[in-house]
Amino acid sequence: MGMPVRARAHVYQMQPYRPSKTPEQLMHELGLSELIKLSANENPLGASPRAKEAIVKYLDKIHLYPDGNCTILRDALSQFYRLPPDHFAFGNGSDELIHLFGVAYLEPEDELIMAHPSFVRYEASAQLNRAILKQVPLTPDFRHDLKAMADAITARTKLLYVANPNNPTGTIVYRNELERFLERVPDHVLVILDEAYFEYVDHPDYPHGLDYVGAGRNVVVFRTFSKAYGLAGLRIGYAIGRPDLLDPIERVREPFNVNTLAQVAAAAAITDREHIERTRAFNRAGLETLQAACERLGLRSVPSQANFLLIEVGCECARIQQRLLRQGVLVRTGEVFGMPTFLRVNTGTPEQNERFIEALQYALHK
Repeated sequence: MGMPVRARAHVYQMQPYRPSKTPEQLMHELGLSELIKLSANENPLGASPRAKEAIVKYLDKIHLYPDGNCTILRDALSQFYRLPPDHFAFGNGSDELIHLFGVAYLEPEDELIMAHPSFVRYEASAQLNRAILKQVPLTPDFRHDLKAMADAITARTKLLYVANPNNPTGTIVYRNELERFLERVPDHVLVILDEAYFEYVDHPDYPHGLDYVGAGRNVVVFRTFSKAYGLAGLRIGYAIGRPDLLDPIERVREPFNVNTLAQVAAAAAITDREHIERTRAFNRAGLETLQAACERLGLRSVPSQANFLLIEVGCECARIQQRLLRQGVLVRTGEVFGMPTFLRVNTGTPEQNERFIEALQYALHK
């Protein structure tokens, strides 16, 4: 027999994505009749009714290939943002856009700069394309250290990610510090502002990335329908930027990377401002409830502008997570982010939030 066929050597150094067990599997294994899932930053209100109606309307067309240009959604976003249609690119979730920008822009030994901890898929993009990953620690108050990130830029830097709000901390960078940072970024660096959670932000000093796109800077903005719009199961994200910056993405993406139901549901959802405002109100109330509970329990929490709260539990978070799980509440541990004493908990309905607080109090007492 010949030598075994092997993939590129660096691929074996990457960690495969290991999906969590489904709620149904966990309920069966633990003998639970109910499981509250607060681990994935999903919208507890679900999808917009308009999105559901659009899906039903298009069910008799799913035997046809999707529109490879995403025309309906492209036109809807063009009208919503008052930008030309060629300022948008689409992905099977923002995850695919991160992947595509790495494939299109990174060569071996190029540099990708990101904060740490931040969204883990940026790291995978660097590894896949044999780029040098530079992770810049957050400030003591869990925010991006933009000065240090600018200091880390070299002639080899190609991509720089700023998650705003950041995952897993929920913190934001402010307008004045982002503008000072962008003044320091040289022309050979593409700054990607990942605004997956921007619909939840209510801070007056939050900088909207589209302002910098409109100013012609080397900035691309990522947004998604997975969070506030409640379409996580359909996988639909989009990038906003100058056409010359998005052109490489059109060249490397698959022809039909966004399915028909995702396209029409997203185009309908973007028009449903009532659903978004209700989602925002639910989230604000949920954050206030969780933060107040942390104060009562003597726990530190990180002020959040997203739909989740990072909580320091003062001990090994995996133990607390398991105690919560046995009570029918699923949350995310901070271990994957290098934060072994933290839990990340997304806001739920008022009933779910109260159930989590009760379970957390019991888990800590035990």
